[in-house]
Amino acid sequence: MSRADEILVANLKDILNNGYSDEGLEVRPHWADGTPAHTVKKFCIVNRYDLREEFPVITLRKTYMKSAIDELLWIWQKKSNNIRDLRSHIWDSWADENGSIGKAYGYQLGVRHKYAEGEFDQVDRVIYDLKHNPQSRRIMTNIYNHHDLNEMNLYPCAYSMTFNVSGKTLNGILNQRSQDMLTANNWNVVQYSVLMHMLAQVSDLEVGELVHVIADAHIYDRHIPIVKEIIEHETYPAPKFVMNKSVKDFYKFTCDDFALEGYKACDKKYNIEVAI
Repeated sequence: MSRADEILVANLKDILNNGYSDEGLEVRPHWADGTPAHTVKKFCIVNRYDLREEFPVITLRKTYMKSAIDELLWIWQKKSNNIRDLRSHIWDSWADENGSIGKAYGYQLGVRHKYAEGEFDQVDRVIYDLKHNPQSRRIMTNIYNHHDLNEMNLYPCAYSMTFNVSGKTLNGILNQRSQDMLTANNWNVVQYSVLMHMLAQVSDLEVGELVHVIADAHIYDRHIPIVKEIIEHETYPAPKFVMNKSVKDFYKFTCDDFALEGYKACDKKYNIEVAI
């Protein structure tokens, strides 16, 4: 069992056994058939992943790392808000007829701001500080911009990263306001673990911890039977994370620069509805 498996199973069991149900209350999310999508939730789950020990991918069911990285690069590298720049179809439900999701996610990271050192967008500012001012306590991104919320087709779920360097070790905190634990938990953990590895490499640092803070960690009502089955699956050891060590420019990384060696996971496939 990987450490990521242990953490996820503990989270899911805690939510199922001790969570709060919003059944009977008015909720915004709904299923494709129009039925309200209710949840069982826990407030403020905090998970720590030491990326020096192992790469935190679950083996309870397969996480498709290439697709997860493609979305990560779409947001952080391309700074795009158009699904036509994305290989998968996970954002299709929130895109307009032109493919845009509005002023959300990548759009926010790509907006340039003036600083004493020059003009940067949020990603370039992080990279600049990691290279030139690593002891700063101000190295962070935030895409939950209230001024633009009314022009976003979906409010950001994972909305903030805070980076902190101790000596030569890069640590990070991912803040997330809301998470669908079945469909998105390990997807986001994998993405931001890869991001930590990328930023550490291009900044001549060593990767350390990723701390994941989830304000509303929930399981949707139609997902509960699947969750109960998944947590009983056979598990396997964590695979080895491999990254192309020759890439020193953040914008030169591609999906092909990453791999998981010896990744074995339960291959049972589920028809998992996504609440919208």
